[in-house]
Amino acid sequence: MTRAGWDRLSGPEPWTRRMLAGDVALAAVLALLGTGVEELDGGSGRRMAASAVAVLALTLLRRRWPATALIAGSGAGAFLPGIFLVTSLLGWSAGRRIVGVGRALAAFTVAFAASVGFNVLHEWSQMRPLLVIVFSTLMFLATTVMPGLASRYWHQRRTLLRALQERNAQLMRERAMVAGQARLRERQRIAQDMHDSLGHQLALISVHTGALEVDPELTGRQRGAVGVLRQASVAAMHELREVVGILRDGVEAPVPVEEAAQPAARGVAGIPGVVAAARGAGTDVRLTTAGRPRPLVAACDHAAYRIVQEALTNAYKHAPGSAISVELRYEDDSLVVEIANGPAAGPGAGEVVSGGQGLTGLRERARLVGGMVHAGESEGGGFRVAGVLPYGTEPAGVAEVADDFGQQAQAQALRGAPPMDWAAVDRELAVRERSRTGGVALGCGIAVAAVVLLVIVVAAFAVLLLGSVNKAMIDRADFDAVRVGESEKAVRDRLPDGESMLTSGLDRKGPPRPQGTTCLALLSSEDSAELSTDRVFRFCFEGGKLVEKQTYEVKQ
Repeated sequence: MTRAGWDRLSGPEPWTRRMLAGDVALAAVLALLGTGVEELDGGSGRRMAASAVAVLALTLLRRRWPATALIAGSGAGAFLPGIFLVTSLLGWSAGRRIVGVGRALAAFTVAFAASVGFNVLHEWSQMRPLLVIVFSTLMFLATTVMPGLASRYWHQRRTLLRALQERNAQLMRERAMVAGQARLRERQRIAQDMHDSLGHQLALISVHTGALEVDPELTGRQRGAVGVLRQASVAAMHELREVVGILRDGVEAPVPVEEAAQPAARGVAGIPGVVAAARGAGTDVRLTTAGRPRPLVAACDHAAYRIVQEALTNAYKHAPGSAISVELRYEDDSLVVEIANGPAAGPGAGEVVSGGQGLTGLRERARLVGGMVHAGESEGGGFRVAGVLPYGTEPAGVAEVADDFGQQAQAQALRGAPPMDWAAVDRELAVRERSRTGGVALGCGIAVAAVVLLVIVVAAFAVLLLGSVNKAMIDRADFDAVRVGESEKAVRDRLPDGESMLTSGLDRKGPPRPQGTTCLALLSSEDSAELSTDRVFRFCFEGGKLVEKQTYEVKQ
């Protein structure tokens, strides 16, 4: 039951402990400020306690029942001035959480009626209903309606922006899927072409070299060279099969059982085999290792093997007969693979077949694992290839679709957000689509509200000014009718009380007042001879009687 009550209190919006603590702290601050307002208004201790409890209850209930809290807070503000400060919070919460323009308008209308009605009822004994209505309307617009409009506009803008971001992220994911499917189809096409062309040629080489190896007319040295060719063709067939599998399915082809027990053929462990095969073909190749060997991730291990293989192939092509040195140096943070050869010992065997992409491919392979490859001529006319490969860097993944506006990071941030109510978003978008002047209407609404607020302020000022004039002016006949020696009570009952900003300080601007007297200064309702002066009627009292009356003019 407690859990059900808590869920009902929190409503559809998740109410975490952090939010609860924030609401309680905010309610405590508003209650403390409300206590000060109650103290200024002369409220009792019981009313201060009731005001604090009301502030706490309204602050906590505004999430679950925003309309009810708004109406209750607006009505109770007439009797509990201490909850005046919470009305802005209630207006902000109601503008954001009330679903539907009609419901929000109805809730604010009822709250306005409750605020004005209860204020008039509370101040009915003062017999100033018009002034109370004007001030109540002004305060409701300033403290409740304006925060509600701002909250509703901010929340709608935030919702639409989030919807656009999610849809943009969805479009990007779909675009990435389409691009991935296109890449997969192209890779399958390339794999099929490689299998049909290169596979056939390598199979022919393997068959012919196998038949030539058992030819009795060949010498032992010739059989050894033919055996090297056959092994090379078989190894090429295996590599082609794996490359075709990766291109077609994205994974390596399964390793045969007879090869499973052998060390990795295309890693650092396979480099001695490549060097041994080069020596068997009659090339002077030396392999040296420095440092303590350390394991590499699969991509870096394969990249080291390919660097050595490609560098040896280039040396065979462009510098036949030259000595080649292969060095593996295990540094603190990376493996350095260096292959260097001297100048060609003689003319080549004929035309060199080269695609011109070997070194470019090595540089790209090293870049993908966080390394680098340098290639160039060395001193003495030779050539040098050096690669630096980190130990623990994983290969870069498949290139993602370009993030044109940084939406991928926003999509990542939105993954932890609550699910979007797409039906509500579609309705909002449909409304905005039907009303192309939505922005103009919003601006006009704010402008009308500002004009209404200005009119109310002017009207309130006019009412105050009218009341001040009635309290500050008499005509000449009233002044002449007052006789010196009359009782102070009788005189004051016949005259205005003079409590107006128009008469402030007028009693000290005329002739010196009799010592020990209290004076009442009023303005004449008749026009003065000069526009820059005002005629003042002053009445001074002492001992409960009128002891002097004066008339004089003062500058405005």
